[in-house]
Amino acid sequence: MEARTLVAVCVLLLVAGGVQPESSCKLKAKFNLSGYKDTEKKKVIVGGMFPVHYRLVSSDSNTSTVPTSSACEGFNFRTFRWTQTMLFAIDEINRSDRLLPNTDLGYVIYDSCFTISKAVEGTLTYLTGQDEAVPNYRCGTGAPLAALVGAGGSDLSIATARILGLYYFPQVSYESSCSVLESRFQFPTFLRTIPSDIHQSKAMAQLVLHFGWTWVGTIAAEDDYGKYGIKAFKDEVEAAGVCVSFSETLPKVHSPQAILRIVETIKASTAKIIVVFSSDVDLRPLALELQNHNITNRTWIASEAWVTSALIALPELQPVLGGTLGFGIQRAKIPGLREHLLNIDPYDNPLTEEFWETAFNCTLYYGRALRSAAGSLWVSGNDSAPRASPVGPGGMCTGRESVESLNNTYSDVSQLRFTYSVYKAVYAVAEALHQLEHCKPGKGPFVNNSCADITNFEPWQLMYYLKNLRFNVPHTGEYIFFNDGEVNGLYDIINWQRNADGSVSFVHVGSYNSTAPPEDRMTIDNKSITWNSHHQEAPRSVCSESCQPGTRKGIRQGEPVCCFDCIPCADGEISNTTDSRECIQCSEDYWSNANRDTCVPKIIEFLDYGEALGITLIAIAAFGALVTILVTVVFLMHVNTPLGRVNDPALSVGLLFSLMVTFLSSVLFLGKPQPWSCMASQVALALGFALCLSCIMAKSALLMLRARALKSSKPSKSAKREGESGKAAEPSATADADGDSLRPGHQRAMAVVFTLVQVVACTVWLVLMPPQPVKNTAAQNIKIILECNQGSIEFICAVFGYDIALALLAFAFAFSARKLQDHFSEAKCITFGMLVFFIVWISFVPAYLSTRGKFMVAVQIFAILASSFGLLACIFLPKCYVLLLKPERNTEEIVRPRAKPRDTSAAGTSASLASEATATTVSTVSVDE
Repeated sequence: MEARTLVAVCVLLLVAGGVQPESSCKLKAKFNLSGYKDTEKKKVIVGGMFPVHYRLVSSDSNTSTVPTSSACEGFNFRTFRWTQTMLFAIDEINRSDRLLPNTDLGYVIYDSCFTISKAVEGTLTYLTGQDEAVPNYRCGTGAPLAALVGAGGSDLSIATARILGLYYFPQVSYESSCSVLESRFQFPTFLRTIPSDIHQSKAMAQLVLHFGWTWVGTIAAEDDYGKYGIKAFKDEVEAAGVCVSFSETLPKVHSPQAILRIVETIKASTAKIIVVFSSDVDLRPLALELQNHNITNRTWIASEAWVTSALIALPELQPVLGGTLGFGIQRAKIPGLREHLLNIDPYDNPLTEEFWETAFNCTLYYGRALRSAAGSLWVSGNDSAPRASPVGPGGMCTGRESVESLNNTYSDVSQLRFTYSVYKAVYAVAEALHQLEHCKPGKGPFVNNSCADITNFEPWQLMYYLKNLRFNVPHTGEYIFFNDGEVNGLYDIINWQRNADGSVSFVHVGSYNSTAPPEDRMTIDNKSITWNSHHQEAPRSVCSESCQPGTRKGIRQGEPVCCFDCIPCADGEISNTTDSRECIQCSEDYWSNANRDTCVPKIIEFLDYGEALGITLIAIAAFGALVTILVTVVFLMHVNTPLGRVNDPALSVGLLFSLMVTFLSSVLFLGKPQPWSCMASQVALALGFALCLSCIMAKSALLMLRARALKSSKPSKSAKREGESGKAAEPSATADADGDSLRPGHQRAMAVVFTLVQVVACTVWLVLMPPQPVKNTAAQNIKIILECNQGSIEFICAVFGYDIALALLAFAFAFSARKLQDHFSEAKCITFGMLVFFIVWISFVPAYLSTRGKFMVAVQIFAILASSFGLLACIFLPKCYVLLLKPERNTEEIVRPRAKPRDTSAAGTSASLASEATATTVSTVSVDE
């Protein structure tokens, strides 16, 4: 808007007073520019801009005098070589018979001093055609302007491209790689012969991932080049899981405090890899400070702006920066360039003079005086402005010093990368001018198929040819074309290695091609790389070491995701990959191994017949069954004796049979559970104990009734007198009648009925909800316990609760008859047997509940065997003892009940007590009816 207003004012003034724009429409400023200029008798002028100096000279800000822009200081041999390369390329083109044979190119080249303000000054001066800028006016005369080659760093090109874009004036950059310059909306006329940093950022990210580095630091220059380059790099690596340990910014204006802060950050960080997006000028102060602090054992990843810079690649910096890896743009050999560089005339130009004085540390006073006298000194702006001219102890220069002997970066043509980019940029402008000049009338690209005039063309017309340019670079044959102003991302991967003389060698160890498939873009020879650690293997740079299989990453609160703890997987979970974020749950039939990296089948556990415990239990059960059979045989052999006939022999046989069933039923609990074994074991046990306890209860009932009958029978007075005189008393008829009221048939019926009740209950259980084999995975994590599911807790409680009820009744009956006195005391035997039964099963409950797996089955079998042995021993062992060892006692007397002896404190003798016991004897022998 301001520019349009200024134009309008100028037009009004011109119309009103006929005043020339040169005299009235100026924004006056005193520019202090240095460079090269050759415009006389030239058909087309090509502009150039190079950062020949590092910085501006500090100037007085006093406004009492006419302000003049600052001069430059800090001569840069590398960028001066770029300047000479443009001069060499233009001279080569002017001498060419193929390219622009009828056109001589002139040039206007300015020093941007690596600062935006100087770049803008040079741009305005170049556009207006004179030493003072007149916005919107071309005040100079002579040949038309073709394009600007420059302006050096990305910040400089961004500033100049915004100005040049207003006029649609072409700009071809050789060094500005910042990705923001890709925007054709903001920079419509910007082109470059160097790849965009988008490609370089991706290449750096792929390099970091290639070596497995997950913990890196980043340093960027405080400009658009550093800011956008490092941002693109971070986006790439963070998406791949790499973390940034620190991110620092290099100041554009030298600040010792800022540099020290960055040094302390590097020292404190555990990151061994540092990525730097910066120019060599901005990085140099940090590199020197790192050398002062002796910070080594870091690997630096360099951007193309400093990877081959002699300003940084110094022998004294090798302990700090040795082994650097970086990406350099393509290099080439340019025939004749070295000769041009060596044959430079020290009196040709102020920049050449300064180069000579700086390179040889002397002063060219004589040459300066000659130029002043001849009027050949060309310095834009105020000649009196200060300019850095180092005066060394060497005295006067002769002008005949040998440039070849310098052996510095100026004459070193072994790494022509940016130099080659300058060469390509100049030839791109020349090729576009050639096509514009040789346009055939009627076949042109403009309105009505017209062509542009090489002597008077508009910048936008040349821009058309540049955008559609296709050509091969001389000497190298590289095919150049602009894809919307951009070129393909082709890089060499460079490694800094020390030579025998201590100098730095830039060794090519790989390449990157952005146009290749993703998996083939980067090729690198790891073995040819020399690392700063002097090890053959690449350094490791991780915040936390990788989590091995069997562990998972545990994020540390408040820290990057690359900083983590390795947490072992829980039981039943595994991780079979490195750096697993989660553990995988094993399936139901599997469990994690000791290393937690593989799911293995769970141990299947059941009490097998073949193992030691199973064999032992089978042997005990078989022994019990065998003993029961032997007892049965002994009993049957003596069934007709008084002791064999006592209390219904059929019940005794049934009791022995049931005990044999319980012994054998315990074997059914062994082995792998099957549907039939689960049902058979539980039912056999329930029915065996039901029959056993029913028989015992029937026996106990008879004993209880006779004990009551004997107790209710009281001897008469005559019987007492007879007892006192030694005569036996007759047994009571009532006692005999009460005792014999429960006949053997009744006892058997009781045993059968109570057993049938259990049979019915078991049948219903088996029909409705039978026991089934199941896999118990909850009892023990690492095992699958094969066991029998009882089907219904109600049924199993009812079935075995019924057995407990029978046991309680049998015990109650036997306990009430315990005072029935005879020489055999069967009631006491049953009472002791039932006590053993209860003790075993009461002890069984806590033991059963406290065990798992096959030992539960073992405890259950042990309880069955122990209770069965207890009943067998307590009830039948006394009988077998008499039958086998004391047959003389197997008489009627042994089974006759007798009253309990009275208290001996009463009057009487032992003889009278014996006679009383004999007198009250009642036969207890039962005979089947």
